[in-house]
Amino acid sequence: MPQALIFALIVLAVLGVAFVIPSFRPYLRPMPFVAFLLGISSGFPLTLLLATMTFWLSRVGIDKSTIGFAIGLTTPYTLKFLWAPLVDKLPLPVLTRLFGQRRAWLFFIQALLFAALWRLGASDPANHIGVFALWAIVVAFLSATQDIVIDAYRIEILSEEELPHGTAMNQFGYRTGNLLAGAGTIFLASSEGAGLGWAAAYGITAFCVLPAAVGALFAGPGRYIERQVRQAGTSLGAWLAETIVNPFREFLGRHGAFLILGFVLIYKIGDAMGQTMLAPMIVELGFSDTEYVAVNKFVGFAALIVGSALGAPFIAWLGMGRALFVSGLMMMLSNFLFSLLAVAGHSTPMLALAVGTENFTSGIGLTVFVTYLSGLSSLAYTATQFALLSSFAAVGRTWLSTPSGYLAEGLGWFWFWAFTVVVAVPGMLLLWIMWRKGFVVETVRQPSTTDDG
Repeated sequence: MPQALIFALIVLAVLGVAFVIPSFRPYLRPMPFVAFLLGISSGFPLTLLLATMTFWLSRVGIDKSTIGFAIGLTTPYTLKFLWAPLVDKLPLPVLTRLFGQRRAWLFFIQALLFAALWRLGASDPANHIGVFALWAIVVAFLSATQDIVIDAYRIEILSEEELPHGTAMNQFGYRTGNLLAGAGTIFLASSEGAGLGWAAAYGITAFCVLPAAVGALFAGPGRYIERQVRQAGTSLGAWLAETIVNPFREFLGRHGAFLILGFVLIYKIGDAMGQTMLAPMIVELGFSDTEYVAVNKFVGFAALIVGSALGAPFIAWLGMGRALFVSGLMMMLSNFLFSLLAVAGHSTPMLALAVGTENFTSGIGLTVFVTYLSGLSSLAYTATQFALLSSFAAVGRTWLSTPSGYLAEGLGWFWFWAFTVVVAVPGMLLLWIMWRKGFVVETVRQPSTTDDG
């Protein structure tokens, strides 16, 4: 059964449940569906840059050391908070007046991203790797900027009640974008598929910008706050202070701000370390590519979507504090199943159990975590503050997990995975401290100022 069909069946099942169980009903509202469309456009560029692009480079004979530069393309995602203030407050001529701040930036960036993807697809890496690398960097920067806009716009179009469900739908869309950019682009390019070649395949995949644009036209301008900029005065200094300084000052001035940033940085480090080393362990245990892909595409994908769908009701049933704590424990303990897999060796049922459990708990945990971060972002500075929080999370996922290879080499697979359970404990302790001090449930997305449409 194709991965896309599994996705469609799960979504239909969730919609069916939504008619019966009240905590699922917000999935039927228009704005969570718009969040799904936003997720498609957000999810495809990074997969196109990393997984699909490295596959393409391997196919045309580029050496592994050159292909390794691709990890550097994640850098804009960790630094996007540096230019997020301009996206947050700088109006675009004509476009902002016509569409509002968020949609103006979205349409502008998506037009540039569409063109850059066409240039990337046509840049012939076998003969012009420098030109190819340049366009890859441009696409990475534009993709990270698109995420700034989409994350802020998603938060601003969703009500408090819809935020968890909209976040889950956004995750559905993100995975759909991953699927289109990964399997879809390779199918279009491959001689065993449509046989269109890489340039045409990248050009067609670039149309994945359209779902977000269509959703934005339907949803309207959202609840972007412009009043603060107008009240800041007409001088350049006042504008710069409001645009660049105040978003960070407002967030860092809150009680527990540094505790929150520390928590965001380390909350998912154990999960990130494990995922970095999963593929090497699978190879070492003797699983074939077919076995791993089958488990990942069917069991893992289905478990991830089901877990994401349960994330929003999870918050409704437990409350944000308990949902963060329970989902964190679930993610932490699910890693121990990979220790058992290391003992079992080449066991497909054990691999399916471990991958399925890990994806299920990650689906719940990611929805809860992103909903929490979204609730921390003030509507006055949505783009900047969410970019700051998500950049901290990206640093934890990438740079703090880099020693995982050395640890796996030194500890062996069983103790390495046991260590990923242990290394998640500080994040849980920090969460407990935050919970005790009342910082977990803080939500500031509703400003006291009157909203401007």
